[in-house]
Formats: sequence, C-alpha cells, structure tokens
Amino acid sequence: MSKRFAITFPGQGSQSVGMLADLAAAYPIVRETFAEGSDALGMDLWALSQHGPKEKLDDTRVTQPLMLCAGIAVMRVLDQQLGRPAIVMAGHSLGEYTALVAAGVLDLAQATRLVALRGSFMDEAVPAGTGAMAAILGLDDDQVRAVCAEGAQGQVAAAVNYNTPGQVVVAGDAAAVERVIGLAKAAGAKRAVMLDVSVPSHCSLMKPAAARLEAALLGVTFKMPVVPVLHNVNVSVAGDIVEMRRLLVEQLCSPVRWVETVREVAGRGAEVVLEAGPGKVLSGLVRRIDRSIEAFPVYDPASLDNAVESVTA
Repeated sequence: MSKRFAITFPGQGSQSVGMLADLAAAYPIVRETFAEGSDALGMDLWALSQHGPKEKLDDTRVTQPLMLCAGIAVMRVLDQQLGRPAIVMAGHSLGEYTALVAAGVLDLAQATRLVALRGSFMDEAVPAGTGAMAAILGLDDDQVRAVCAEGAQGQVAAAVNYNTPGQVVVAGDAAAVERVIGLAKAAGAKRAVMLDVSVPSHCSLMKPAAARLEAALLGVTFKMPVVPVLHNVNVSVAGDIVEMRRLLVEQLCSPVRWVETVREVAGRGAEVVLEAGPGKVLSGLVRRIDRSIEAFPVYDPASLDNAVESVTA
C-alpha cells in the first residue's frame, strides 16, 4: 500500500565535487535542470558541480544556486518515478527556496538568480573572517542559549540551527563564537567545534543582507503553493504571498527550527521523508528526531530505487 510522504531539501554543506553524476547519467532531466539554472545565471553550474574546484563550490554565492538546481533536479526525477505529490515539503535554510520552487511558488530561473543574490548579500554583510558558526553537541537547547548569552559579551552569539535534540549550531561574531565553544565544553558538551563556513547565517549579523533581500524579493513573482511548504521561521504554511516574502526576509536573521519542522511533518501524516539533493544530512537528522518516520536520501539511482520502493511498497 502506498505511503504518505514528505520531501525535504538540504541547504549549504551538502555540496560536493561530482555530485549527482550517476543520477544524471541515468536521468537526462538532471542535466536539463542544471542547464535551466545555468542559463538564468550565465554560469555553467553543472561543470562547476562536476569539476569544482571545491573552493568555488563552497563560495556561498555559488553554493546557493548550485544546491537549488540540485534539489529541483532530484525532485523532477522523483516526480517522474512516483507520479503523485508529497503531502508537505520543507527545506533547511537555503533548502526552503528549493521547496518553494518544487511547490510551484517560484520559477526555477528567477529563484536561481534570487539565491545567487542572497548569497552575495550574505557574503557582503559581514567582513571575511569576522563571523563564524559552530556546532554544539550534547547540550540541551536552554544550555546552548545560556552559553551564547554568557559568551556574547556585547557581541553577537546566538543559537541558529536546532538540528536535533542535542545538536545545535550557533552563529555570530568570531570571537564570541570562540568563547561559546569554550563555555559549552565547560558545561559538558560532547563536542563544540567551529564549522567551515564563510558567513554566520541566521543571526542578527545578517540584518543588512535581509534588508537587501527584502528589496530583491519585490521583483520576484510568487504564486501560492500546490503543496504545503513549512517555513523555517514559524514551522507553518504561509497564508498569502505577502507573508511568504516576509518569512523569507526574517529567515536570514532567525533560527532554523528543524526539530519542530520534522515533528510537524510527522503530525501532518507523513510516514516517509525523502531528502531530494546531494548527501544525506537531513535523513540522518530525521531519524534522530523521530524514529517512527522512515527517511531516505535520494542522490543516485540506487538511493532513488530505495526511496521509490519505500513509498510504493
């Protein structure tokens, strides 16, 4: 009997040189999707994804359109194979834009240009080397918020990604995040490590980027979704286009509430969660948040077959 499924889309960090190569060899729509995004941006995203260099892939101005196209490419393959829609969609950070494209809210070409701008706005909001992000493992949410408050010392340090119970990412000024790492270890964290990222996403340092994004969003055409999309900021479906735009602006400076998002997906009746895009980060998070849900990443022909079988069996 067919199972009800949700689709999630990863954000930055899941990209890798050579990603989706095997899937593209089997399904031409993958390359076709990248070609759409490349034409919109004037940049060969497929060549970058296959040959790098890695430093270019990890530049947020490139990563964002690249990951958007990757998620939509996998989504289109899933559409061909499944023939029925998900009951709900969600994306982690940048992945929220991918979900909105998949749900018919945004056109792929417009969205590709938009997230490239978003990457530039984020990159330019904080001088290189002055912002940072760190992963804290083994403390509860309140403990992480407490060490952020103590470590800030007049600077910015905030919990920004609630990924699983006991796994929270913090962001802010580099010196403040360094202090938070030390305080987290002293408080009993299993691990507290700096992340290799170029911008401190989802904290108040992104306010200049959010202001520029707000202006850019006014020039983008939105439609109402054909599948509900849960937004990172409030773990809810937007009631109208004005609210959608507002939530995307707020998202840059607000935490990604992923634990609550996965629980809401389950509450809406999803029995299986498929992760459309390279890597399997979100599938791992889903399993740690709610073991009653099956989670399957989709990034090559074998993982696609597993996912399709999980939904149709």
